[in-house]
Amino acid sequence: MMTKREFLRSAALASIAATATKSGPALATAAAAPNARDIAEAGFIYGLPIVMNYGVMHQFAVDRDSGQFKAPFNEIANAHDVFTYKDTAVVTPNADTPYSVVSMDLRAEPLILSVPAVDRSRYYSVQLCDGNTYNYGYIGSRTTGNDAGDYMAVGPDWSGLVPADVRRVFRSSTKFSLAIYRTQLFNPADIDNVIKVQDGYKVQPLSAYLKRPAPPAAAPVDFPKFDKDLAKIEFFEFLDFALGFAPPQPKDVDIRAKLAAIGVGPGKTSNFKDLSAEDKLKIVVGMKEGARRVEEAIANAGRNVNGWRVGGLAGGDSAFYNGDWLKRAAVARAGIYANDPAEASYPSTRSDSDGQPLDGSQHVYTLTFPADALPPVNAFWSVTMYDGKSQLLIENPINRYLINSPMLPELKKNAHGSVTIYIQNKSPGADNEMDWLPAPNGAMYLVMRLYLPKTSPPSILSTGEGAWRPPGVIRVS
Repeated sequence: MMTKREFLRSAALASIAATATKSGPALATAAAAPNARDIAEAGFIYGLPIVMNYGVMHQFAVDRDSGQFKAPFNEIANAHDVFTYKDTAVVTPNADTPYSVVSMDLRAEPLILSVPAVDRSRYYSVQLCDGNTYNYGYIGSRTTGNDAGDYMAVGPDWSGLVPADVRRVFRSSTKFSLAIYRTQLFNPADIDNVIKVQDGYKVQPLSAYLKRPAPPAAAPVDFPKFDKDLAKIEFFEFLDFALGFAPPQPKDVDIRAKLAAIGVGPGKTSNFKDLSAEDKLKIVVGMKEGARRVEEAIANAGRNVNGWRVGGLAGGDSAFYNGDWLKRAAVARAGIYANDPAEASYPSTRSDSDGQPLDGSQHVYTLTFPADALPPVNAFWSVTMYDGKSQLLIENPINRYLINSPMLPELKKNAHGSVTIYIQNKSPGADNEMDWLPAPNGAMYLVMRLYLPKTSPPSILSTGEGAWRPPGVIRVS
């Protein structure tokens, strides 16, 4: 009898083979009985963010040899610089704000997250994102202000008394969770001030905060090894494991029941020997179709404004997604841990103003912001360059990954005060190098970040009159 592990691995390996060969007869065979195929398609879409999150958690907090390890669970890791091309655990990473992260194990007891007073001119946020990739709370400039305070993150099943000094309680829908701190960096010389803020971020178990004995430790976990190649061939196995720490919410009941039918879910087993070869192939084909639908959803997200996709790939809480698993998967695939729209907006593009694919090996481009039409924000904005295939930052000769609003005083201004960004693989020359956003020697992906977008016109959050429209990327040659 084929074991669950052997089946899931062989199914995913067959998926890769099917993708590579595109064999018509085999795929055609799968059309006979759609149930297993449909479950696998829906399960892939439902599970993609969960598996991606597990991969990040494993690299950040479990595997010390991952090259991306930050700190053990429930300890804060402060990065004293912005992300670079060497940071590969998270797609489309932010390179504006040095990150601090805490991988949280909330099984034994809650965690107290304490923040210092932060100068009101400096934006900061602590995004709380659980294993379902739901943003279940924020601490920071927008939501709680820049005063010092103590906050509590609790697991899905926790009940107890809240200490009097705790300003707010945030409940994760999963037993493992992530806190992502973003602290604004005004310029390279400002890094020591950012470090001072980071030094004030404190994390401790509730028992330590109360100076009481700790409760019994949670049981050790045998985390399955993760890397991106394994994720391709053991997708449902990783999903099966992660769901063991994610109690179902009402919206999950239907899809969890369907997944149980193919042996995926906490405590579930399945006699895969009873599945026909045809049904096994249907699972393979369903995964492939799920992946295609996610990419299609990303391409069509939001609305098209001068070649930019606007308003479709922001994150949110459970109510925000409301059981729309395709939307959740598209957000995670485009940029996992995306902020709520009120925290940040993310216009993105792979095309120039004429709808042609951006390609740094073939063309040079410009992006010009009129003096009176800069991105409307209450914090800051940026334009970041990524490799078009990997969606990671690219190595370049000047170690620049973005142009942002703190750089404005140093940028050249055109005759009427507008600002032009030169987007190309090679330097535009010494006179324009300060305004150069280095591009890969191939496909590229551009993302704007508008932190604390304005709500009064013009606003990126508006869809009608009063909406701010990002200018198109112009192909020069």
